[in-house]
Amino acid sequence: MKVVGICGGIGAGKSTVAGLLAERGAVVVDVDALGRSVLTHDEVRRAVVSEFGDSVLDANGEIDRAALAREVFSCEGRLTDLEAISHPAIDREIARCMEALSEDPPDLLVLDMAVLVESDLGKLADGRGYTEVVVVEARAEVRLERLVARGMAVDDARSRMAAQATDADRRAVADHVVVNNADEAALAEQVDELLCLLVA
Repeated sequence: MKVVGICGGIGAGKSTVAGLLAERGAVVVDVDALGRSVLTHDEVRRAVVSEFGDSVLDANGEIDRAALAREVFSCEGRLTDLEAISHPAIDREIARCMEALSEDPPDLLVLDMAVLVESDLGKLADGRGYTEVVVVEARAEVRLERLVARGMAVDDARSRMAAQATDADRRAVADHVVVNNADEAALAEQVDELLCLLVA
């Protein structure tokens, strides 16, 4: 089972490419969704509250992700504090996914993750993490147009794009680059070519 990590800036089409790979038989793990789900785990919730205080809890005693985000981004270094809690939990979930697939492994497992460049997520201690990186990129104006079409305010979209790793940062770790400036038919052709390279 080959394991690849796929990343790209917001609006580039990373998850669209992951979806196209899934349609072609790959198993895709949404690492960003795992990041949300681990916040519901008792041990993670306790550690987050210990680090950030009760103000990050909602009325039901669960993590309020908006409140947590305010805490995390209010002070430099606090994101690192959260990642020290959440990332090991996410990696444990990735390892569990791999274990569940081990009896009948697919040819390709894709880790769809926003923060591949910015973190060590998916690089599992036992060496079973991703071995190749696919970067999906698109011109900044194309990404901005897509984000606005999704309902995001222009200034918010620009600030979120600016807060992420740069195209150069992502290309520096890329084994494969998919350029998504055109329509989905053109993208699908690139994904077909990519799949041939990944499972050759």
